[in-house]
Amino acid sequence: MNLFQLGDYSYGGFGSAPKFPNAANVSFLFRYAKLSGLSKFNEFALKTLSKMAKGGIFDQIGGGFHRYSTDAKWLVPHFEKMLYDNALIPVNYAEAYQITKDEFYLDVLKKTLDFVLRDMTSSEGGFYSAYDADSEGVEGKFYVWKKSEIKQILSDDTELFCLFYDVTDGGNWEGNNILCNNLPISSVAFNFGMNEAKVRDILDSCGKKLLAERYKRIPPGLDDKILTSWNSLMITAFAKGYRVTGDQRYLDAAANCVSFIEKNLLSGDKLLRTYKNKIAKIDGYLEDYSYFVNALLDVFEIKPDPKYLHLAERLGQYLVDHFWDDANSSFYMTSDNHEKLIVRPKSNYDLSVPSGNSVSAFALLRLYHLTQKNLFLEVSAKIMESQAQMAAENPFGFGYLLNTIYTYLQKPVEITIINDENSQICNLLYMKFLPEALMVTIKNKSQLDGLSQVPFFAGKNFEDKTSVFVCKDFVCSLPLHTADQVESSL
Repeated sequence: MNLFQLGDYSYGGFGSAPKFPNAANVSFLFRYAKLSGLSKFNEFALKTLSKMAKGGIFDQIGGGFHRYSTDAKWLVPHFEKMLYDNALIPVNYAEAYQITKDEFYLDVLKKTLDFVLRDMTSSEGGFYSAYDADSEGVEGKFYVWKKSEIKQILSDDTELFCLFYDVTDGGNWEGNNILCNNLPISSVAFNFGMNEAKVRDILDSCGKKLLAERYKRIPPGLDDKILTSWNSLMITAFAKGYRVTGDQRYLDAAANCVSFIEKNLLSGDKLLRTYKNKIAKIDGYLEDYSYFVNALLDVFEIKPDPKYLHLAERLGQYLVDHFWDDANSSFYMTSDNHEKLIVRPKSNYDLSVPSGNSVSAFALLRLYHLTQKNLFLEVSAKIMESQAQMAAENPFGFGYLLNTIYTYLQKPVEITIINDENSQICNLLYMKFLPEALMVTIKNKSQLDGLSQVPFFAGKNFEDKTSVFVCKDFVCSLPLHTADQVESSL
């Protein structure tokens, strides 16, 4: 069954109700569109992201995504909010923005990351796991509205807000309104005889008023444990968010969480899985290691402090030493020094979160390109070879692995930006959809000196103007100094 046959052409997404976001499959469609040159794959993925962002599965005023939609139209969510969804989905919107340059996608990304900063970040820098669906014993009570309530809060702006967000006296769910949007801003502007910018300002200010009012309600229960694996996914999301927005808060959140994990969940080369009430426990699983190695590399690309790369390399080596099953060319879920289980389980499917094997393959492939350690490439290739057939037959369950295979077959493009003072060149690269690229930005000479022993940076010198090296298959360009040169070398 191919992925496209599962697609819902009316509302986007895969299958019918209940409908989950399936972030890995959306990102694979973007890559397949680039590979095949067929725009229909992009169009379907973008339609999915657009419909999700306008539906009730997206918290229209608070930001962030609920766990899944109970209907095919993305209108009525199961109101739980999981950290992993709010880490995986924003990466789709970052890529959608790179592909389209449409601010709509960027806005959803920012609202989601801002929600996590505001409501899911601990004072120590880790991220909480989830919010329950119900408050005061009623599902969704925290999130839904009566039109009469909105009128009391918004007075003169009520009709404009209610037209845009589909709010009616009778409601669209059990007598209440789940905010959603089916009308373009242009129609609302025309209806009220205003320009679009004015409508946006009014909607923005109304949203803030309702959000402030909502915070006076009794909130859903918070699961405040901090999981290494899900936190690592969130580090990746903040790093990607920083790339496309330049918002320093996002990079700080990513770096702070790395520090939090190093301080509280890492002992030597051993990761622990979970942290709550200042206590860390349970030996790390495959996904804790693989997601964290990947997250370290995401932060390293933007902030190339050697400590991130060295730690990623150490943990990558630990993975191979303690989780690898050579006979079956894949990783176990638990290490050989984990508390003994009757059977050492394995997981290969990319479902609500990517499988540890898929992410390991990707992280080790990246590590190989940075360090030239052949072991990392050999292990990564073995995982892909052992699972490629299954992935081809069931792409729905292997979206993240297919993204990794895509990168491997396309051969990663290695981009080094040295001296980022020319923002035109940097932005050209940051805003481009380059899923197969490893892109490291070196800000100053001491950073480059600290990396002089790393093969990726060999023979590259710091210049007093921005220079870009583009390498592929061990062949590198001369230093490029203009946006046009960079564009044509890609």
